Amino acid sequence: MSTTSLDSGLPGRLDAVRARIASAAIRSGRSPEAVRLIAVSKTFGADAVRAAHAAGQNDFGENRVQEALAKQAETADLPLRWHLIGHLQSNKANKVAGAFAAVQSVDSTDLLERLARAADSVGTPLPVLIQVDLAHESTKSGLDETDLRPLLARAQALGGVRVEGLMVLPPYAEDLEQVRPWFARLRTLREALLTEGVPAEQLRELSMGMSHDFEVAIEEGATIVRVGSAIFGSRS
Repeated sequence: MSTTSLDSGLPGRLDAVRARIASAAIRSGRSPEAVRLIAVSKTFGADAVRAAHAAGQNDFGENRVQEALAKQAETADLPLRWHLIGHLQSNKANKVAGAFAAVQSVDSTDLLERLARAADSVGTPLPVLIQVDLAHESTKSGLDETDLRPLLARAQALGGVRVEGLMVLPPYAEDLEQVRPWFARLRTLREALLTEGVPAEQLRELSMGMSHDFEVAIEEGATIVRVGSAIFGSRS
């Protein structure tokens, strides 16, 4: 984790991100409250999480299970909601159940079933999002969209997990208009699934957009944005 001393600008950056979220939501004809901000605290220590919480932030995202669990232990006195947003290996499913408010990176039926069994064993239903692989980049995980319908159908038979929506990691581009089509494509995919009769409760969330492109993502329908460096600063 970052050992850089915590700077005093974090509350101001967090407020600026919230203001940008509100403006983008209004531009897209929605209420700012329709978009949830997840502060991505990976590589930053518990002191940064505490500072963000003091500024009103309760939802935090982590990429690695072990780092997240360590940070949870250090901030156990705070009412935080932790979201796993990074790739999860199936053999770590047991460590996730009961420890996270949601897993946003489910990318296979095998992982979904393992999470369901683990959640059943602790008696705590686990909300999940399905990470959809639209661009087929070799460095990123995700479920091919052709496999999405069978997974959603399988999820309805599993008691331990509750699919609540879709997530995407689009290719990076400085020109945000090159990123916009990926967000629009995920929204269009959700609309098609709803038309086909997939239950709306499985598709109510669209998690898309990070520090450099979250405003465009909101304009295209994001209900969750995952923002790290714009809040915490550059990672060392």
